[in-house]
Amino acid sequence: MTDEPKLTAASLEEILEAKDAGKLDEFLGALSPADRARAISHLGRNQHEALMTMLSPEDAAGLLEELADEQARDLLESVQPVAAGVIADEIHSDIRADILGGMDLKSTDEILRHMDPDEAEDVRELIAYKPDTAGGLMITEYLAYTDDKTVGEIIQDMQDHGEEYADYDVQYAYITDTGGRLKGVLRMRDLLFTAKGRPAAEVMIANAVHVRDNQPLEQLTQFFGEHRFFGVPALDSSGRLVGVLRRSAVEEASAERANSIFLRVSGIIGGEELRNMPLAKRFSRRLSFLSLNIVLNVVAASVIAMNMDVLDQVIALAVFMPIISDMSGCSGNQAVAVSIRELALGLAKPRDFLRVFRKELAVGLINGFALALLLGFVAFLWKGNPWLGVVAGTALGLNTVIAVCFGGLVPLMLKGLKLDPALVSGPMLTTVTDMCGFFLVLTFAGFALDKLV
Repeated sequence: MTDEPKLTAASLEEILEAKDAGKLDEFLGALSPADRARAISHLGRNQHEALMTMLSPEDAAGLLEELADEQARDLLESVQPVAAGVIADEIHSDIRADILGGMDLKSTDEILRHMDPDEAEDVRELIAYKPDTAGGLMITEYLAYTDDKTVGEIIQDMQDHGEEYADYDVQYAYITDTGGRLKGVLRMRDLLFTAKGRPAAEVMIANAVHVRDNQPLEQLTQFFGEHRFFGVPALDSSGRLVGVLRRSAVEEASAERANSIFLRVSGIIGGEELRNMPLAKRFSRRLSFLSLNIVLNVVAASVIAMNMDVLDQVIALAVFMPIISDMSGCSGNQAVAVSIRELALGLAKPRDFLRVFRKELAVGLINGFALALLLGFVAFLWKGNPWLGVVAGTALGLNTVIAVCFGGLVPLMLKGLKLDPALVSGPMLTTVTDMCGFFLVLTFAGFALDKLV
């Protein structure tokens, strides 16, 4: 069976080697965005520059906009700053800020120096915002007119600059005072069906719904959950219009945050990895997480080492110890996931310690009791010894309660200490559930040793 992505990449390599720009446009245009990204990921880093220089600045910008930020940065950094600046001028403001904002300061400054001064200033303003705020997600391509304009003057401006505005995502025009402070929103239908001599201020919707440029993602997600707008104006602290926040940008940022949390929980430090990244970056990100885990696992294994005499006499316990630690870990990870999700959405704060403890304790007691009965019954059926069932079942039940409570609370504790809950919670939970599980089963077995042997 042929490997289609590799064949596609090989075809792309042949086109790049032939330096056939026309064929390159035709080839990329025939692929879906996913296939384009996959083909480019198979290219060597030395081929990135050839790809970018053979495309027109507009086409290169369009390609970067549909790629993951990390992949887009690699491509943009592959060309000289002069060419990169020309390409960056063509990228939509919000995506451009994400790409340039993730580069090192030296690379960003070099590209900004070769961009259009107004566009470069726009980038500097956007990357000054935190990425997961309205300012970091908004676009700056919008139509705004002062409140002294008439409907006819606005329509004439749109006609005169139709080519420039064609790429704008225009749903509304915005009316401001001479200081740039938002006065109202003008719907396109009202603009088209109103007499041209009428002042725009009479037609606009005053006191328009808006967001502040420093509002965090969790508030923005809640805002768009309550309002069915495609986009809203973003204002600074003085009420000045600074951009437009689109629903799609908030939804995409929420999905990216969830994906980043998943990657960090899985041990990918940095929150994002692609296999075409440099090898040194990839193994260092993974190894730092794995090194922490091996230290914590040695600590957990020390509990077994201290109770080898009990394990030697009741070898059947070796079968149940990994079951107890693994099942408790699964229960704890469920609690970790809920806490991290609530922290991300702003539904929980570190101070909610007691509320989370009460909620998780109730779940832990019920699930722990059910799992204890199930494992205890399995142990009894296997060896015909009810005491083995009591030891294994009780250890699993208690460890489940501990794991669920600890799993729910540790993200809150880490958040309060300014540490990354998504990155550290997993290793800590694994260590605690292993240590407690091993300790409980071996301790209970020690008390009932004469009935188990």
